[in-house]
Amino acid sequence: MSQTSPPQENPALPPKVLFDVDDSLEEWCVPVQQWLDTHKVKLEERQVKLDRLATGCVVVNPEGKVLLIQRASHDSMPNRWEIPGGAADDDDPTILHGAARELWEETKLVAKRFVRPVTEGPGERDLHVFPNSTKTLWLCRFSFEVEVESVSQVTLDAAEHQDFVWASEDEVRAQKIGDRDIPITHESMTSVILESFRLRNKN
Repeated sequence: MSQTSPPQENPALPPKVLFDVDDSLEEWCVPVQQWLDTHKVKLEERQVKLDRLATGCVVVNPEGKVLLIQRASHDSMPNRWEIPGGAADDDDPTILHGAARELWEETKLVAKRFVRPVTEGPGERDLHVFPNSTKTLWLCRFSFEVEVESVSQVTLDAAEHQDFVWASEDEVRAQKIGDRDIPITHESMTSVILESFRLRNKN
């Protein structure tokens, strides 16, 4: 297991500057451009052109429930639910730093350890490529299970998200908690969340 530290001069980063990284995540311990350069041949073979890399963070509370946050009513995919995440920037030291930054910006949760990559499931695509809301950029999203310093207080950025819940596997499958509907942004997001449950149950 390695340990990495984002630069302290970036005010968008959380106050904790160190997080642990499982060895299975070595591929993403590089800057965005380095990842793109390393995978250039594979992307060309698949005729995939990427403008950005996006990240997602699966955060689990002590009861084994996953954090879902609701998109703002004025944003694209209004009122739908997703895991925290967003684009890794060119000035993020690594892709994982981008994930930690996005997690902090959206929830004020501080990444303590990146546990493992989470795909859409066994045998599913290893690259999830999708356009942005205006269909002017193409992104590839990588999701990771992340342990955080504390789950006791989630603070949302109202410009992007308006509510949060902790959801069990059955609630994610039903997209419903009690009498409340929690429609998830899209099928691929649901697949990632359910795969995170499968991986934890497997262990």
